[in-house]
Amino acid sequence: MRKISLLLVLMVFACKNDNKNNESEIADNREPKYFESVEMEVLLEDDSLSVRAIEVIGQNLAFAGNNGKYGLYNAANNSWKTNVQKFDTIVPEFRAVASTANDFFMLSVANPALLYKTGDSGQMELVYKEQNEKVFYDAIAFWNDMEGIAMGDPTDSCISIIITRNGGKSWSKLDCDKLPGSDEGEAAFAASNSNIALEGEKTWILTGGVKSRVFYSPDKGKTWEVFKTPLLQGKPTTGGYSMDFYDSKNGIIIGGDYTNPEGNTGNKAVTKDGGKTWELVADGQAPGYKSSVRYVPDSNAEQILATGFTGIEYSRDAGKSWKKLSDEGFYTLRFVNDSTAYAAGKNRIARLRFR
Repeated sequence: MRKISLLLVLMVFACKNDNKNNESEIADNREPKYFESVEMEVLLEDDSLSVRAIEVIGQNLAFAGNNGKYGLYNAANNSWKTNVQKFDTIVPEFRAVASTANDFFMLSVANPALLYKTGDSGQMELVYKEQNEKVFYDAIAFWNDMEGIAMGDPTDSCISIIITRNGGKSWSKLDCDKLPGSDEGEAAFAASNSNIALEGEKTWILTGGVKSRVFYSPDKGKTWEVFKTPLLQGKPTTGGYSMDFYDSKNGIIIGGDYTNPEGNTGNKAVTKDGGKTWELVADGQAPGYKSSVRYVPDSNAEQILATGFTGIEYSRDAGKSWKKLSDEGFYTLRFVNDSTAYAAGKNRIARLRFR
């Protein structure tokens, strides 16, 4: 299969929108536009594919999934370029992706952890490898084109955090003496590449399992503190699965227990003080378990979309109440603009248009 060239990646990345701030200012002066329905256009179908990590790049989309498969979708001509990444005899499963202006990154789960970036040769280049029987990375994100962060389950007495300060060419793992300790059974879920949220220099990391908390850094990973959440916790399958911040103050976490998808108590919470305190919303009301949550762009932290394998739910009042828009299930969702998103899950990747 043809390799994805670095030139193609750079061309796709060049489509990034440089007018975001201007558009946001214009949007703030518009009347709210509420969703009543969603139209789905399947862009890629593959019975062997499972995708939990997608990255919107301008109008285009990058993904990496199971069976080592990754690819780029060009929205202008409705075409795909896909490939398969292997490491010796290992076929990695990727559940975390990110991009800068110059590169695309994809990070595998399980042992060994493998982090790839686009290389000068046009092939993906291995920039970080970690071997440990406990290693399991869940999410990756970038503050800017030079500085990025990835998080994973504990291999020692703290959650795993690796950081780059040179554009992803090399990564260093934080020592546990620089992080709050993790509790036994506290980890994270590689459900939708949304355990990390970034706003400016601020960083939030969501854990789950026996204990579900939010780790916070005000300075791009140099110092850390940790805050409690009121989410359902206590079992390996409970807690927060996904997090999003609209700005430096307003955020939401969602999850539950994927083995009890209809359970709707203790699975949705919001913060208005930058993650220091969290309050349950719509407790005892739908939706139940969800694996991905996102604020609708330019919605003043009021409109929220949540998706999981049981369908797509929508809130227009900051999570206090929800409406089901579709029974179509996806693992992860990312917005292109205030009415269009890409979503991915089992066997497919789709474009969603909200009306």
